Amino acid sequence: MYTLSHAIPVNPAGAEPTLTQAQVWRGLEIKAENAMPFVDGMTQCDVDSREANVITRTITFRGTQHRERITLFAPVKVQFERLDGTGWIDNVISESADGLLLAFTFGITFPGIAEGSPDEQAQGDTMRGAYTGAVAATLNRVRQMVRDGELA
Repeated sequence: MYTLSHAIPVNPAGAEPTLTQAQVWRGLEIKAENAMPFVDGMTQCDVDSREANVITRTITFRGTQHRERITLFAPVKVQFERLDGTGWIDNVISESADGLLLAFTFGITFPGIAEGSPDEQAQGDTMRGAYTGAVAATLNRVRQMVRDGELA
């Protein structure tokens, strides 16, 4: 399984408006319910069921459909798990000496590619930029929602 973890400051110098932990959390909840405004390449995001802190949804991402279970660990972590066993993503909000951080950790398998192989590493590395960019894109979308008055 190819894994990657990447964290960025929630409020880097010059970012406006400054986001609170509660705003970032609410943005992650909204992303769990409908990721299309947050994720480039996603063309479908349908909630199949929701019970307490667990959402099951069907997504289409870059032409491939997946079913996912999203578990909300309020107010700090959202875990996205593909039900076919091919991968998972964790979004975690944490406090550091430098302020709030949003970390993104994922693990993914690639059908037909041996785990731990150079081919797996190469395939994962081709996706690295898109996945790390997703962290910044999520915060940018939350920031826009605050500016637009969609989030208080």
